[in-house]
Amino acid sequence: MTPLKKGLVAAACIGVAGVITWLLFAVLPNAARPAARPQASNVPSAPAAAVRKIKAQLFYVSEDGVRLTSVEHDVTYAEQPVDQAREILKAQIAPVDPPLVSAVPPGTAIRALFLTPQGEAFVDLSPEFASAHPGGSVNELLTIYALVHALTINLPAPQYEKDEAVLAFQITVERFIICLIQKI
Repeated sequence: MTPLKKGLVAAACIGVAGVITWLLFAVLPNAARPAARPQASNVPSAPAAAVRKIKAQLFYVSEDGVRLTSVEHDVTYAEQPVDQAREILKAQIAPVDPPLVSAVPPGTAIRALFLTPQGEAFVDLSPEFASAHPGGSVNELLTIYALVHALTINLPAPQYEKDEAVLAFQITVERFIICLIQKI
């Protein structure tokens, strides 16, 4: 191979790597960042004395299809954090009425949910989570971020020192995504 061809191949590789880096660190995180858009809850209101409810932010695909939008919903209150997490996720994966679009595939159910003392959540979802998913990188990221945001925004976080909290969140999200990719 001539030096000119080697140089062109190296430049092409660097260009491709630059585009991939830009997509991973600039475009996709912004696409999955929730854009607040207040809307009324689609859940019918229960009688006032029936069940205690909390207000929770749930996340749905925005009109442009490339980001999430948050919507406030009434969710059943639970005393224990793991039970509250389950109620929040049940509301997040529940079918929605138009114009809302769920990032979670229809038919998805929670099989198991665990919270560690460090605040990590482990969620085991039914096979429909993978088999009914439309696929595509953006759709997969929106699905993951909808679930992660629903839990991290609505549950009290464990108290860490500032640097540990940032590092713990990044590692937990990366671990969650890697585990999901391996299962799919």
